[in-house]
Amino acid sequence: MKASDHAKAVKAARDAQDTQAGNGNGEGPATDGHPEFRRYHHPAAGWGAAKSVSQVLFRERALVDGPRAIMRMNHENTGFDCPGCAWPDDTKGLHLDICENGIKHVTWEMTRKRVDRDFFAAHTVTELEEWSDFALENEGRLTEPMVYDAATDHYVPIGWQEAFDLVGRTLRDLEDPNGAAYYTSGRLGNEATFLYQLMARELGTNNLPDCSNMCHEASGRAMEASLGTGKGTVDLKDWETTDALFIMGVNAASNAPRMLTALAEAHRRGASIVHINPLVEAAATRTIVPHDFVDMALFHPTRTTTLNLQPRIGGDMALLRGIAKAVLEQAPSDPKAVDQEFIDRHTSGIDDYRAVCEATSWGEIERQSAVPRADILKAARIYRDADRSIVSWCLGVTQHEHGVDTVREIVNLLLLRGNLGREGAGPSPVRGHSNVQGNRTCGIDHRPPGEFLDRLGDVCGIDPPRAHGLDTVRTIEAMHRGEVTVFVGMGGNFALAAPDTPHTHAALRTCALTVQVSTKLNRSHVVHGRQALILPCLGRTEKDHQRAGEQSTSVEDSMSMVHLSAGMKRPASPHLLSEPAIVAGMARAALPDSATPWEWYVEDYDRIRDTMAKVLDGFEDFNRRVRLPLGFRIRQPARELVFLTPSGRAEFSAAPLPDVVPAPGTLALGTMRSHDQWNTTIYSDNDRYRGIKNLRTLVFMNEDDMRERGIAEFDPVDITSTARDGSTRSLNGYLAVPYDIPRGCAAGYMPEMNVLCAIGDFSTQSDQPIMKHLKVTITGAA
Repeated sequence: MKASDHAKAVKAARDAQDTQAGNGNGEGPATDGHPEFRRYHHPAAGWGAAKSVSQVLFRERALVDGPRAIMRMNHENTGFDCPGCAWPDDTKGLHLDICENGIKHVTWEMTRKRVDRDFFAAHTVTELEEWSDFALENEGRLTEPMVYDAATDHYVPIGWQEAFDLVGRTLRDLEDPNGAAYYTSGRLGNEATFLYQLMARELGTNNLPDCSNMCHEASGRAMEASLGTGKGTVDLKDWETTDALFIMGVNAASNAPRMLTALAEAHRRGASIVHINPLVEAAATRTIVPHDFVDMALFHPTRTTTLNLQPRIGGDMALLRGIAKAVLEQAPSDPKAVDQEFIDRHTSGIDDYRAVCEATSWGEIERQSAVPRADILKAARIYRDADRSIVSWCLGVTQHEHGVDTVREIVNLLLLRGNLGREGAGPSPVRGHSNVQGNRTCGIDHRPPGEFLDRLGDVCGIDPPRAHGLDTVRTIEAMHRGEVTVFVGMGGNFALAAPDTPHTHAALRTCALTVQVSTKLNRSHVVHGRQALILPCLGRTEKDHQRAGEQSTSVEDSMSMVHLSAGMKRPASPHLLSEPAIVAGMARAALPDSATPWEWYVEDYDRIRDTMAKVLDGFEDFNRRVRLPLGFRIRQPARELVFLTPSGRAEFSAAPLPDVVPAPGTLALGTMRSHDQWNTTIYSDNDRYRGIKNLRTLVFMNEDDMRERGIAEFDPVDITSTARDGSTRSLNGYLAVPYDIPRGCAAGYMPEMNVLCAIGDFSTQSDQPIMKHLKVTITGAA
């Protein structure tokens, strides 16, 4: 498939470059429009972040509400949880537990701009399709429910009950309840999440695709196989006491900026920090944490790294294998290199793993990782000398064909030295969205365990379906086949987040009804089914008033801490409903005879939590514990050396190394976010930490690869991916930027480059789209 075959979809995905041109009202970021690239040499955060925050507050006219929000964000149970990343709240009572990107996210939500009925009357959907993604979201907050009118090509107002009736009638008319899919984004709170999955299962389906299917599915499946738990075992206190941190495949300064505090503190107390990433990102150099006022005043940065290793894209597993091989080779002469007592008492499979390490030559490890043996041995020495180690990772590890094997290799390495079940040690995946882990905990799972379904049925008086449902990729394919005709999206921007953009757009357009529960206008509202609803909801920063009074919702962070979040602002419109209220309204309309007390639940969220306490492991006494300072931590059996695996032990994996060396003439391309972006929300065309200004349609390349192809800086290039089935997808006219990245590798921004990931290019291990490992050719533009 060539770009010319799907010009509209490619244009929509690439239009973020044109945000300086603004939208129909002539608004947009203040830029001069000329692409610039200047290598970034400053500390992460610091005065650059402070300046950026000031500009954001001024641009969004939030000079009063912005500082108020800053003082309430991430404050135990008296404030609201940042709607950005899932990094845990500070355990030491920090009053400014915030970051630049969190403030961007909050002010973006608190904007005074409104998308009301007059806006929709003035613009057809066909016209809005031509707007950039920045321009759509920049129009502001949605204010009332809207329904698509095909006769006029406009969205028009609809009452809430009428909207619920449309959803209910369409769902009741389905011949098979599996004809609907219920998508979840990570912003959805735990209470709404629980009601949402209850509605889907009472209707008779496990079609509950979610954003985890595209990001950390590999982590969950790998840790389930190795440890019997799908979550990391460490908490923030472990980060504060560990001797060594290994940070893999994450751009922390942009995607989890509050991690910078932990990295700076670790360096100050003498811990070693090893960053493993094809790109040396800003967080892997040095930082000035903005709430360290003395450092800010003195312009005094703190190092955040001991060693940087740059494997080729997909080479992480080989690098980890090399560290493990070095440790095992040292064991005969160094009894403390391996914790044999821990291995004997708590693990299974060490003999097979030792054999596969011995059989893997150093030459093969170097070839696959693209990291010299001498550098791998430096990392192995750090690991050996640390009494306690944590390995943390993000999507740079998971979005590959072999993502599950790589995460299991992380666990292998930790098991060798008993780095589990004790303070300062263990696996620590970095979740990218504020409650994505809570969504899965509270039942958003297309492959739910039988024990959970048993308890759900007993407590809630329903007969939940047992057959597995559809994940994200299979939902898109089922739409194309006409098997899924109703799509409900709770938050997020599915049309832009999913792979194979034109294929996903075509799938959504086959639906009889698409329902989007959202705070702001986005691409998923203009790429819709034959009937379409926009249902506007409260934001995380807004007060939620129900019959029993002002309500709080709960969220779960990356380290299994569950705490309350309470909004501080008056809602953007009196016509907004909370997410639990919207779910309950749809559920009652679709299940008019249901014995589930949907309306009663919404009157007081404590009632939802009381039911959750009876269904969910670890949520006992939920209402009391969630009101404790910092909330409570869900028990992790593996943290206590209780392994819910078939053997009752932690399982070593002995997977062979994959061949990740690109074929001659091809490159491995990984997609990523810019610094001025949160998931599919794009704040500007700038990427400060990578030195980019006024440009998104770019590709970062190794300078030798550029010379080999006769490409100079900012030359236009054509990028073509080749899928497993042999089909091709192209992006044309992107600008090449020389960057410090291993030979044979390239990188660029999502969601623009999602076009290059074919719907069939997903991992056979995790079913995740392999957006970090696309096979491409790059040539000078034709």
